[in-house]
Amino acid sequence: MRDDPDVQRAVAAWQLALPHAALRGRNGEIAGRSAGSSLEFHEYRQYLPGDDVRNLDWSAYARTDQLMIRLHREELSPRTDILLDASGSMAAGSGEKWRVSRQLAVALAMLAERLGGPARVYAADDRQPPSALSGSGLQQLQNWSCVGRRSLKEVVAARAVPWQAHGLRIVLSDFLFPHEPGPLVQRLADGAGLLWLIQTVTAWELEPTSPGGRRLVDPETDEHLDLVITPRTLARYQSRLQQLREGLERAARLAGAVFVTTVVDRGLETLCRDDLFPRGVLQPVA
Repeated sequence: MRDDPDVQRAVAAWQLALPHAALRGRNGEIAGRSAGSSLEFHEYRQYLPGDDVRNLDWSAYARTDQLMIRLHREELSPRTDILLDASGSMAAGSGEKWRVSRQLAVALAMLAERLGGPARVYAADDRQPPSALSGSGLQQLQNWSCVGRRSLKEVVAARAVPWQAHGLRIVLSDFLFPHEPGPLVQRLADGAGLLWLIQTVTAWELEPTSPGGRRLVDPETDEHLDLVITPRTLARYQSRLQQLREGLERAARLAGAVFVTTVVDRGLETLCRDDLFPRGVLQPVA
């Protein structure tokens, strides 16, 4: 999927909008404290033998009669883990949700690779541990099916994902499974330097508009329910969905994470521009 035209356009147009401040923890920090080549000034320290004399601040020497080194922020490459929900519910919307979610996972991995750090995509299905894809291996997602019967909550609870410590952690899921947002988000944030939760849903899932007789099937358990969907039922569904999204937003805020809902029907290009860019996940290539 690295060669997918939509993915290629996204990678050419966007870059990860990483924070200027360091990620939590030493191993995954983005901003170092050594005298680097970045133009962003950080602090002074006294000159020591062996320091690069090009970093001497002569104006400080004139004021203090001491040789001082100007320290700048050194840009480091973050480690990136992307957890892609591959359970059956991701097949909704005639496969569009799964297709665009895979495109987004690959695009985000490629953008992370551009920074020079390792990027791995984990497909969270019934495999234990989840399959890890990186580099040219991302092409395998082209033929990957979302038939997992374990929900993302179960995968996370089993601690099956070998997260890289203090790195950038991205989770792609519809989050449409029974869970309490607080404990789930806290577990996902544990040990992460930065956490992004990206909810991928179809327009119909966000605002269903088809009342009448329907058979609802749980793709993870094959359980089904026959019912008549009335306007009242739709209103209750939208209320519960709104509560879920607000719960995830609140839990993400408490964990110092970002939660954003994306509508896959719009396509990858529009999703990046209208959903991820305003929430500070992506920024245009300068």
